[in-house]
Amino acid sequence: MSFTLALVGRPNVGKSTLFNRLVGRKLALVDDQPGVTRDLREGDARLGDLNFTVIDTAGLEEANDASLPGRMRALTERAVDMADVCLFMVDARAGVLPADEIFADILRRRAKHVVLAANKGEGAAADAGVAEAWGLGLGDPVRISAEHGEGMTDLYAALQPLADAFDKAAEAVAAEAPETDLDISEDEDDDAPRPITAAKPLQVAVVGRPNAGKSTLINQLLGEDKLLTGPEAGITRDAISTQFSWSGTPVRIWDTAGMRKRAKVQEKLEKLSVADGLRAVRFAEVVVVLLDASIPFEQQDLRIADLAEREGRAVVVAVNKWDMEPEKQAKLKDLKESFTRLLPQLRGAPLITVSAKTGRGMDRLHDAVLRAHDVWNRRVSTARLNRWLAAMLEVHPPPAPGGRRIKLRYMTQVKTRPPGFVVMASHPEKLPESYRRYLVNGLREDFDMPGTPIRLTFRSQSDANPYKGKKKSTPSRLRKHLGKGRADE
Repeated sequence: MSFTLALVGRPNVGKSTLFNRLVGRKLALVDDQPGVTRDLREGDARLGDLNFTVIDTAGLEEANDASLPGRMRALTERAVDMADVCLFMVDARAGVLPADEIFADILRRRAKHVVLAANKGEGAAADAGVAEAWGLGLGDPVRISAEHGEGMTDLYAALQPLADAFDKAAEAVAAEAPETDLDISEDEDDDAPRPITAAKPLQVAVVGRPNAGKSTLINQLLGEDKLLTGPEAGITRDAISTQFSWSGTPVRIWDTAGMRKRAKVQEKLEKLSVADGLRAVRFAEVVVVLLDASIPFEQQDLRIADLAEREGRAVVVAVNKWDMEPEKQAKLKDLKESFTRLLPQLRGAPLITVSAKTGRGMDRLHDAVLRAHDVWNRRVSTARLNRWLAAMLEVHPPPAPGGRRIKLRYMTQVKTRPPGFVVMASHPEKLPESYRRYLVNGLREDFDMPGTPIRLTFRSQSDANPYKGKKKSTPSRLRKHLGKGRADE
């Protein structure tokens, strides 16, 4: 059985560094500045033969009000209540501070199991801090260095007895559970398209400018306040993924940091946050571009939508804070006109009005995401494509630069996700961009592929006879027959 381990402690004690080491990847943002982590980030961790879920939390702060540090602390305390084991980390080089003693008392009262770790314990400079950790009353401190990987064997030894206890408890529960009559067929067709399943959920990323309501939207979908929200812009820093069932559809959804104009992004931490968000876009299948209804389609919104299209992701545009809009019909008409004019490369993409605060429009957003994903995976047969190409050429033939007409001979689809097509042509380098747009728009309309990025490539096909200049050869059977005839004579 996999247990859950929450990493807790003051800001800047190395929780995110240890998280990255346990999951084997640099998922959490790490910086010398305290308080980088704000949301809860979960990951599949491995330590020796132990497999478990690890939760990276925000640094515990002495605040209990409705301020941002207070909300961060409330989220961390929720992780403490959720976790099977809490790894309480202190800074061995800084020693035990008064805040550590306060948080140790909280963990004694709230946590199920607590393991004490003295991080940054490499070298003699940490000896005094490790000795001080004994006074917290949480047992023997495990001396580790998350940065250099020291002490991982000791950490394994501290966690293994707890893992064994969880395994025994799970076996006892499983023994008492009734048997199911689940029939598993071995004749499953491996070549059939695989549906969206819990093992392979639909990957969705929510992107937009700061304070557009991305975290609030995801909390509304989850039905719980899992992500940190508030009136302050730029609360989210890490790209946090959460897997859940959205109206029966298994989905992994990514909350990303707000993306400002590049000229305004000066701090290293914000650059890391934006880079993490861009990585989430590349992992996603569908990107929901969230706009603020009061100031939609600003220049940065257009850049974000164009980025998703260039990355080849299916795009859904959602306009948030719709509950605060007084003139809905006039505003919606204006939004559709602006969308068509400003984002022609996403012609036909869904435009959905939602309210993350009240939950209005979530069903329409779900249907739009599934529709965009279906179009993104669409495949058209070669026979249909070539019949369509012949009709398009008849209506509007390609130009004839220098009096020599460009011939488009053959078309096929070479990929999906997004749909990609290749047309074999003579002199493709002379084909103007306007004719490529003509064919792309025709593909959207005639094969019902609105909004999805379409990749259309022209490749050269020579008019030359491939057999010209080759010596004619007599077929082998005929040569053998002629040879036999000469022998008979």
